[in-house]
Amino acid sequence: MANPAENTLSEVLAAYAFAGEVVGAARFGQGHINDTFCVYTQTAEGDCVRYILQRMSAAAFKHPDQLMQNIVGVTDYLRDLIEKDGGDAARETMTVLRTKNGAAYFTDSEGGAWRVYPFVENTLCLQKAETPELFYASAKAFGNFQRMLKDYPADTLFETIEKFHDTENRLANFEKALAADKLGRAKDCAPEIAFVKAHAADCSVALEALRAGRLPLRVTHNDTKLNNILIDKDTGEGICVIDLDTVMPGLSINDFGDSIRFGANHSAEDERDLSKVNFDLPLFDIYTKGFLEGAAGTLTDAEKEYLPWGAKLMTLECGIRFLTDYLEGDTYFKIHRDGQNLDRCRTQFKLVRDMEARWDEMAAVVKKYS
Repeated sequence: MANPAENTLSEVLAAYAFAGEVVGAARFGQGHINDTFCVYTQTAEGDCVRYILQRMSAAAFKHPDQLMQNIVGVTDYLRDLIEKDGGDAARETMTVLRTKNGAAYFTDSEGGAWRVYPFVENTLCLQKAETPELFYASAKAFGNFQRMLKDYPADTLFETIEKFHDTENRLANFEKALAADKLGRAKDCAPEIAFVKAHAADCSVALEALRAGRLPLRVTHNDTKLNNILIDKDTGEGICVIDLDTVMPGLSINDFGDSIRFGANHSAEDERDLSKVNFDLPLFDIYTKGFLEGAAGTLTDAEKEYLPWGAKLMTLECGIRFLTDYLEGDTYFKIHRDGQNLDRCRTQFKLVRDMEARWDEMAAVVKKYS
């Protein structure tokens, strides 16, 4: 049976005026949320022009109109800035291709919402940083994203996923799951439960700083993995930030911290041997250097001071989410074996402990590059 995304493909393709005749469309990439295709077109001159076509996940994103308003607003703003700076906007930001009717997305006969972006050629999309230089390149790109959007009014953006990095809310959800303990799993993870309880106050640190006006609300990406940066094949530099579905109001320290969470260690996320799970201070150093260089003076002194908190809180939050899902019966994160979410939780909590042990060194790194 064909995947529903294929059912309306021809209808969707007909809604767009591509640069040439469509000669094929094939599934593309390693994303787990949206259905992604690469569309191949041939111009009258015989050139192949490629596009990325995506059906937005109805499960993840309930309001495609709001999602696309965010993306169009941010990418149009970036395009203007890049062009004013003499850059190549076609390569340095995503471009939303409008439908023949001028709309930012197309709704098919089955209610699916689709969008198209021109393919940014001669770039790499990597799943992990094979070298410190690539990690640095991604840091600089995400820091530059902060710099360019520093004056964009964050409060005009929709929250595409409600309370996404609301650590207090994540803690409350954990407490509900623990109280219900519907599968009787709490007995298997007493040390992890104790760890969360011991860190409950930490879950309010960044949000209290935001409420007190110490940390400003920014336009944030909220999914700052290396595979959301396009790397130029010739220069090795991160040139374009992609996957803007979770661009919304947030804290710069969270974007920084999420990158550290997955990038400044060398273990698998579900590694069972915790002796292999270690926070890598040299990688923290190189990412901090790149992020602050890219941000180029945009961040406030308080934001810089709170960068280690960003790393700790994003890691703690992720561990809490894995533990909550384990208690609830593995309904959110896909698992391939029993106990996988508990193993994922344990790796995150091990990284938090490592960060706490090297807290002063992390602060010294930030100071060095500030």
